[in-house]
Amino acid sequence: MQLKPKVALAQDFLLQLSKLPAAVHSKVMKWAIQFQADPRSPGINYENINGARDANLKSVRLDRDWRGIVFKPEAGDVYVLLYVAHHDDAYRWAENRKLSINPVTGAMQLVTFEQVVEPVAPSASSDETRAADIQAGAATPGGGEVTPLYGNLTDTELMSLGVPQELIPNVRGVRTEEGLDAIQPLLPTEAYEGLFLVAAGDTVGQVLQSRETRVDQTIDTSDFATALTTAESQSRFVVVDDDDAMLAIMNAPLAQWRVFLHPTQKKLAVGDRSGPVRVLGGAGTGKTVLAMHRAKWLAENRTAEDQKVLFTTFTKNLALDIEENLRTLCSAETMGRIEVRNLDAWVSAFIRGRKFEHRIVYDRKQDAPLQAWLSALTMKDTSLDLPDSFYEQELEQVILAQGITTLDQYRTARRTGRGVLLSRAKRDAVWPVFEEYRGQLASRKLKEVDDAYREVAEIIATEGRAGLPYVSIIADETQDFGPQALRLLRAMVAPGQNDLFFVGDGHQRIYSRNRAAMSRCGIDIRGRSRKLYLNYRTTDEIRRQAVALLEGCEIDDLDDGHDETRRYKSLSHGPAPQVKQVAGIEEAATDAVAFIRDWRSSQGDGALSFCVVGHSEKSRDTLARQLQAAGLACVTISAQSNHTDAREVIHLATMHRAKGLEFDCVIVVTPSSYLGAVEESEAKRKLLYVALTRAKRGALLLQTG
Repeated sequence: MQLKPKVALAQDFLLQLSKLPAAVHSKVMKWAIQFQADPRSPGINYENINGARDANLKSVRLDRDWRGIVFKPEAGDVYVLLYVAHHDDAYRWAENRKLSINPVTGAMQLVTFEQVVEPVAPSASSDETRAADIQAGAATPGGGEVTPLYGNLTDTELMSLGVPQELIPNVRGVRTEEGLDAIQPLLPTEAYEGLFLVAAGDTVGQVLQSRETRVDQTIDTSDFATALTTAESQSRFVVVDDDDAMLAIMNAPLAQWRVFLHPTQKKLAVGDRSGPVRVLGGAGTGKTVLAMHRAKWLAENRTAEDQKVLFTTFTKNLALDIEENLRTLCSAETMGRIEVRNLDAWVSAFIRGRKFEHRIVYDRKQDAPLQAWLSALTMKDTSLDLPDSFYEQELEQVILAQGITTLDQYRTARRTGRGVLLSRAKRDAVWPVFEEYRGQLASRKLKEVDDAYREVAEIIATEGRAGLPYVSIIADETQDFGPQALRLLRAMVAPGQNDLFFVGDGHQRIYSRNRAAMSRCGIDIRGRSRKLYLNYRTTDEIRRQAVALLEGCEIDDLDDGHDETRRYKSLSHGPAPQVKQVAGIEEAATDAVAFIRDWRSSQGDGALSFCVVGHSEKSRDTLARQLQAAGLACVTISAQSNHTDAREVIHLATMHRAKGLEFDCVIVVTPSSYLGAVEESEAKRKLLYVALTRAKRGALLLQTG
């Protein structure tokens, strides 16, 4: 019996598919389903491509004007849908491409040639002498010498990092980081990342240790079926086994993000862990996608029918978006073992289940909690001469953050960073304000959210976890969880294998008023801490502009350490963001309309997504009215809906609501005060960082006033 051939989809194929006109898209979908069912069918007319570097790349006719490019080997049972485009564009794309297998890693790689390059065969002699030959240096126009960046690496080491054998000469010519960026479009992602990290100071061994890469095996460079099983191959090719899988992947928006994982991400997403894991990464590094794949793996491999993986995050609309994305990634059976809920909603449901009468306070400026706070301030000891702001900050940063409930606890509490020293006598004099505030809330049947977290954790500690089905908890946007939230998550799942998995970024802390050190919340991540460096979403020009906003801001690593952006890089390039000063909101709206129309006309792409971000709901709504008056259709992102299915509209959002989303182009409108002195505007700068990094291709920052 002849085995059914393997059919795989390349990342480039899915990317092209998403850009096709609707009528062509439907034809490609129909053809791809037939192709998946039987790629050997006589009805598929494979045509050779004149001048192609790879004789295994064939053209297939989709209709009179459109062609697909397929890898069809002379021997073997692997067929790969590589590309789809208009007739001439498809042929041009194929002429300078070759699908090959890396002889060291065994990964399947689509090599792009910009010039004729003869493959370099690895050999002991070339490996031993290459460094010596290149260390002689290269003359520069100024008469000096620039040492090649990778002159001390052998051919085998370069290929182990992911460099295709055919592109070793290109890499040998790289002498600066800019030179590496220049050939980045030719390189597989893992090769670019590996070369970048080596240039930054890592060893080849350290890079390989962070992946699943094996370099200790004999590779058959004609065995494409085995090559497809490597983590590197799966970062750019996905095997489809049936029609349903084909349709799910081809219909899913953002398919590349959800299907393909970089080898470093893949290693973190699968396999057992001995305890809590923390993964840091800047905006666009794929943290949420990694977390979703981790939830999927745990649900499919380590979760019984009566158990659950809890996927939680801070905001409601981000939780809704994650659940929708997980449904395209997971089967119904797998989704039955995953619960997605933001933590506040989970706590509220827990409290209702216990028939508690208290409502949770999320905003102290609302009428009832504000009255409670004002009543509490009447208990101030006026002899201390402390402003009202001191008491509010002390409540947030000391009392609630540390879960202090008694005067004795307050007398010995750590107050690092508070600025004002308090003797024991002064603490005794300050305490009545906080005691009165909690009493005032209780009389109104209200409770601060941090107190609710603390009390639920105490109930679980007292009664046990018998009623909780969780074997694992995945937490996204961890930087926005305060100490009591982390202590609650620790209490909700038993310590042990695969218990807690956190992803986050201190640069994007826009909700939590208190930094939370995991180690002080009972969460030990020693030896299980990792970082992602590559931004897959935002162009490097936008990334640099966003990072520059945070210069001078102290960024923590969520565990009492410091984080940095030195190795944070983007894979794509585009125009630098525009930064303009405007007189007011009306001028900002005029510039936003012009920006949108310029992008639409220059790109010729009606499917571009746009978001206009205001600093407040009032500014957002004013901008929406101005844009609608200019004839642009608009939708507003709310806590209930991100309107991800809306097409050819302008999305409107506040900076907080834009968190976790992405658009082709983003226009941010903000008062000039957001770029004031760092010590006064750190929180606002982080909001700007978050807003700008929602953009994939273009960005405009408008400062009013």
